[in-house]
Amino acid sequence: MIDITPDPIAFQIGSFPVHWYGICYALGLAAVYFVLVREARRRGQDAELVGNAMIVVAIAALIGGRLYHVIDQWALYAPDPITAILPIARQADGSYGFAGFSGLGVPGGIVTGTIAAWWLTRRHKVSFWTWADIVAPALFVMQAIGRFGNFFNQELYGPPTTLPWGIAIDCAHRVAAYPCETFPLATTHFQPLFLYESVSGLVGAATLLWLARHRAARLVPGDLLLIFFVWYGATRFVLEFMRSGNWTFFGIPTAQIVTLGFIAVGLVGLWYRHGPGRPRPGEMAETTDTDPDTDAEPDADTGNDADRKDGPAAELGTPPA
Repeated sequence: MIDITPDPIAFQIGSFPVHWYGICYALGLAAVYFVLVREARRRGQDAELVGNAMIVVAIAALIGGRLYHVIDQWALYAPDPITAILPIARQADGSYGFAGFSGLGVPGGIVTGTIAAWWLTRRHKVSFWTWADIVAPALFVMQAIGRFGNFFNQELYGPPTTLPWGIAIDCAHRVAAYPCETFPLATTHFQPLFLYESVSGLVGAATLLWLARHRAARLVPGDLLLIFFVWYGATRFVLEFMRSGNWTFFGIPTAQIVTLGFIAVGLVGLWYRHGPGRPRPGEMAETTDTDPDTDAEPDADTGNDADRKDGPAAELGTPPA
């Protein structure tokens, strides 16, 4: 068993505490940047877009993730709604103090981050689906690293367990279902749901990167993002059965409803895009040209669209099919 109950604060700079949660997310973003730049260059895309785009998408994801978390855990913020907006907490003397940055709901971040990414691809006139395939493995990488922030905050855990990787949770961080009076700190350990999500993210990232390199001929642009939706949705749906005190809708965990939506979008998208008459693997599923007649014009040299070698596939940054 893992008996460590970590301090959420890594160190202090003067009176300013630096939390492990923020460090984990910073490390995750650094790894995401590395993956995005590497994948963009491999696909022949402009890697210079990554830096500014990451800032916009990260802000959008933070807003969506925070909004989802606050709704999910509204009971924690209802007595002091300002703490839902600012990283502060009420002290024993009634004043407010810095409480660090924590509390994000991944489903909300995925939704708002995807919307922001779509807007950016339209603004820069690049293929959304191509960049979706670049981003998808990086999302798993972010999940694999960022989830360890939950370990240091002693959150995202499941029911008591006797498994050798069960973790201790101190009394102050227990959900109402597992009070220390009934589940003593010295003898009770819990399922580390954050670890399961992290491992799932690590395996998912490796899988998507492998598919991009070894099964590219069978993929339609955008498939990797759709696979991510199914993979993440299925993982989160299963883990929600082990959570307590989560946001419910008519008795059903809201996260399960949302992730079923992710799974449905992913499966329907894959079915539709690979159905009869749909884009063939290696062909461009989305053009960034604003003129719909551009792609219909014959090649100036051959006069035959079928002979074009620098069209859709080159625009995706991949070899023509």
